[in-house]
Formats: sequence, C-alpha cells, structure tokens
Amino acid sequence: MLDWQDLRHFVALADAGTLLGAARSLGVEHATVARRVAALEVELGRRLVDRRSGRYLLTPAGEDVAATARRMLAETLSLERTLLAGARAAVVEVAVSTPPVIASHLIAPRLAQFHREHPAIQLQLLGESHAASLTRREADIVLRLSRPDDNTLVVRRAGAVTYRAYAAPAYLAAHPAAERGFIGLSADLDDTPNQLWLKQLAGNRPLLLRSNDFVTQCAAASAGLGIAVLPDFVPRTAAPDLVEAEPGSFRRDAWIAYHRDLRGAPQIKATAALLAACLGQVAPA
Repeated sequence: MLDWQDLRHFVALADAGTLLGAARSLGVEHATVARRVAALEVELGRRLVDRRSGRYLLTPAGEDVAATARRMLAETLSLERTLLAGARAAVVEVAVSTPPVIASHLIAPRLAQFHREHPAIQLQLLGESHAASLTRREADIVLRLSRPDDNTLVVRRAGAVTYRAYAAPAYLAAHPAAERGFIGLSADLDDTPNQLWLKQLAGNRPLLLRSNDFVTQCAAASAGLGIAVLPDFVPRTAAPDLVEAEPGSFRRDAWIAYHRDLRGAPQIKATAALLAACLGQVAPA
C-alpha cells in the first residue's frame, strides 16, 4: 500500500521544483520532503526525480506518478472542503493566511472577542508573505493585498490599506529634504506597488536599510535612521511618535478569498466577517 503522505510530499516537490520550495508549501523541513520522496521511490521501485543544478526534474516515471497523484490530491482536497463546509463538530478549525503585519496588528487584537462570539471556531492564523494556495488547501481563507486570479475562488474586496512616508521628527529637523534617506522592503519585494511608490518618492536619495518586516522598518524610523513607507496602522500602534515625512499617500486594496466549495459554510462566513471588520468594511456576502 502506498503512503498517501509520501505522494503528497512528492506532488509538492514536483510543483515547486526544489526541496525548500516544497517544504515551504507544506510547512515542514526540507529533509522531510527528501525522505518522503525517497520512500516513495523505494516503494514503487522507480526513480521519480533527477537533481540538476539544485532543482529536481521529473523522470518520465515521475511525470506519470505526479499526474495521477495530482488528480488524487485534488479529489481528496475537494472532499475535505465538502466536509468542512458541512461540519457540525463541537470545534471546527479554519486556517487563515494573511500578511504577517496584518495578522499581528489588525487581526490578533480582535481574536478574544471573536472567540467569545464563535467558540466553535478554532482559528489557525498564518502570518505569511507568500500567497497560500487555497486549491491545495494550504489555507481555508486568505486576506491578500493583490486580487487572486482563480475562477475556482470566491473573491471579495475587504477594504484598503493606506501607506504613508513616516520619520522621527528629530530626523526631519536634522536633515534637509535633499539629504534624507529611506527604509524600504527587501530586494525580492522590489516590484510591490508600495515599494515602487517609495522609489518614486526617494528619487536619487539613498536607500539606507532593506527589511521585509514593517515592524522592523518602523523601529528603525523611530530610532532616527530615515524615512519608511508604512501601512498607517503600524506607526499608529507601534510608534505614535512618527510623523508624515513626505506629502501624499498610497492605497492598496485588500481582498478576501476562499474556495467556492466553502461558499455558505457558516464558519467561513464568520471568519470572512472578522477579516472584513479588521479592514473596516462591511462583511462580504
């Protein structure tokens, strides 16, 4: 008998092409993925992958197994969503994927009240920078700052996040406008809309620090390093001493999405209402 978990790890590797990518999508160590795939190869008596320049390429046998396993996985996940939609258990777990800064600053402060109102819903709050796959059930519902493009999903606008340029008053007083530096996102996030807006503001002025964490950026700005482009709610809660350093603002729409199989599930509806409330909007239908 084949081990379903071996197949699941193999599909993740086939989709990601690297152990680290597969491990990240599954939330496990990369050694676990390697061990599971090796066990599947032993069980089948066939080599399924070739490693080349750090990537894993499927052999012809691997292509066949991956195609069958993907169909099995899709059916299994569809069954899981159906069971979740009709769940009547005492406690139902709902996995929510959202950017880390929204999880910590907007959602977490509301969880005690949510639990009092919905004691049968146990949230798994995943603060993630990457977009979790709803089709592969890496999460049950997501809140994202870019609109998911997938016709298998129910997608609703939840509101918007406003970004402004912030700095410490002492920093602004000590540095003429032409000599001010900026604090931005890490290089892998250079193409995000808010980072592009920061670059437009900065012009020829230097980028003094890169970080993928807005709380770190906020702390650096508060300490007097430079100007950071931050979601309004971050300095409001973490560094109220910061002031606007440049004119204007930038808005990004926030979107709630979940698989259409879960449409009408009361726990999904309640969780979507929570996420919408965190963005200050009326809950999606």
